[in-house]
Amino acid sequence: MSRRVQVTFDARDPRVLASFWSEALGYVVPGPPGGERPAGDPWAAWDEFLERARVPEEERRSKAAVEAPEGSGPRIFFQRVPEGRTAKNRVHLDVRAAPGLRGEERMAALEAECGRLLALGAARLRRVEPEPPFDAGHLVMADPEGNEFCLD
Repeated sequence: MSRRVQVTFDARDPRVLASFWSEALGYVVPGPPGGERPAGDPWAAWDEFLERARVPEEERRSKAAVEAPEGSGPRIFFQRVPEGRTAKNRVHLDVRAAPGLRGEERMAALEAECGRLLALGAARLRRVEPEPPFDAGHLVMADPEGNEFCLD
């Protein structure tokens, strides 16, 4: 029997990363327990829930998550940790931004997506040119806290 997977990121500010990744992937911030996903600002709904639950204010931004709206992808969870990132991550996400495309058409699609993600707070690290037949080309990027990912 297969298992569902949740990908967990350690973070300085879980809400910042959750907001970035929800926009980057087309994911949504789930609603608090016992309620539906809010139509407006999901963080306001969470703040109200956490206040009612008497969670101390300094802990209210310590965790966050995003989910695929149709439930098709893994849930991504962000947890606050005291230490910063110290080395290259050993696991990273590949964001499939140009499936099925090849050559210049593929690289142009990756560059367009790169521009969108830069506007959301990502950083561009490098471009890897296509080297058929083994590498179709990709862009290496980092999220707002420096976690590397690839546009593939």
